Amino acid sequence: MHDIRLIRENPEAFDAGLARRGLAPLAGTLIAIDEERRAATTAVQVAQSRRNEASKLIGAAMAKGDKDGAEAIKAEVAALKEEMPTLEARADLLATRLKEALEIIPNLPGADVPDGGGEEDNVEVSRWGTQREFDFTPREHADIAPALGMDFETGARLSGARFTFLRGHMARLHRALGQFMLDVQTGEHGYAECNPPVLVGDDAMYGTDKLPKFAEDSFNTTNGRWLIPTSEVSLTASVMGELLDEAALPMRLTALTLCFRSEAGAAGRDTRGFIRQHQFEKCELVSIVRPEDSEAEHQRMVRAAETILERLALPYRKLLLCTGDMGFGARKTYDLEVWLPGQGAYREISSCSNTGDFQARRMNTRYRVAGEQKTTQFVHTLNGSGLAVGRTLVAVIENYQNKDGSVTVPDALLPYMGGVTRLEPAQ
Repeated sequence: MHDIRLIRENPEAFDAGLARRGLAPLAGTLIAIDEERRAATTAVQVAQSRRNEASKLIGAAMAKGDKDGAEAIKAEVAALKEEMPTLEARADLLATRLKEALEIIPNLPGADVPDGGGEEDNVEVSRWGTQREFDFTPREHADIAPALGMDFETGARLSGARFTFLRGHMARLHRALGQFMLDVQTGEHGYAECNPPVLVGDDAMYGTDKLPKFAEDSFNTTNGRWLIPTSEVSLTASVMGELLDEAALPMRLTALTLCFRSEAGAAGRDTRGFIRQHQFEKCELVSIVRPEDSEAEHQRMVRAAETILERLALPYRKLLLCTGDMGFGARKTYDLEVWLPGQGAYREISSCSNTGDFQARRMNTRYRVAGEQKTTQFVHTLNGSGLAVGRTLVAVIENYQNKDGSVTVPDALLPYMGGVTRLEPAQ
């Protein structure tokens, strides 16, 4: 959420940021609405003040025996009482108009974010790992995995398209990946393990910028709750409305949860296989920090996600997203893309974003500056995947496949597999 006061103070900078996002200038429109709102609010305050003052004058007039004067003042008070609801309604209407206008405007990009219109303008920062040389033609996971326990047909029969039923050692490998990720992020990178709700209310979704603009991308229950699209929502909103002590920062939280997305904005993409599902698991990383620490924390978070790929010996590349490819709430985003030999392409497996104070303003989450009890500031929030479990499973299947259709279990996962070293195709 943007601060209208900052927009008033520097409308040119605000419009320049929007232009980098490919949006038309809005500062003038927002300031005009705000001026009307402020004038309406002032009118309410003036009317309230005059009503209170006049009410006191009635008694004074009566005490002096000025009955006519008292009656005139009573008439004025009655008129003000009648006018007040209209004035208040207008002030409320304009406040709502301003809020609704601000809440659908994306975050402004950081100064070091490259300009661009889409994914073709993202900047590759680095690559890690060596792509395996196969002595056979590697196949895509959707061709290998059904014989290993990735049952697309049963998932579709139970729940429809983009649901999958995992069986046997495939299900265990999936579980092993999630446990491995959680152990690394808690044991090595200092994230506190959480087990948050996967059903949340409107406030949590709004505070983490998923509402109102992206309501169609999530599942809404009949009693008004939302299935989380990622545990970023639950973890970040866990400090919603709080005034934190500076000593409590940074807060680093992680959770391995189910996530649910309607994929309304991705119609026709990755309909085959396990890449884009309505239900999936993800090891989420969330940081809540002081503003001056958010850039360093962003680098730290990306490194935490990279560690998982490196431990699994999965080649990947790191991209700095351009202004046209960043998410709505992001100020700066790095994507990690893992190499999939069956597809012969790099595919996204983690996205780590610094949102600055964009979410904190929506959630009204501040911290008290140490030694200055009256000084508070909005926190900065960051979120990232460490990693998406299903996509990591896909990467393991394709990178560790064998000619006979089996898949070798990566060394890092052997402690979680109960002696299983290879997934063998059903005969």
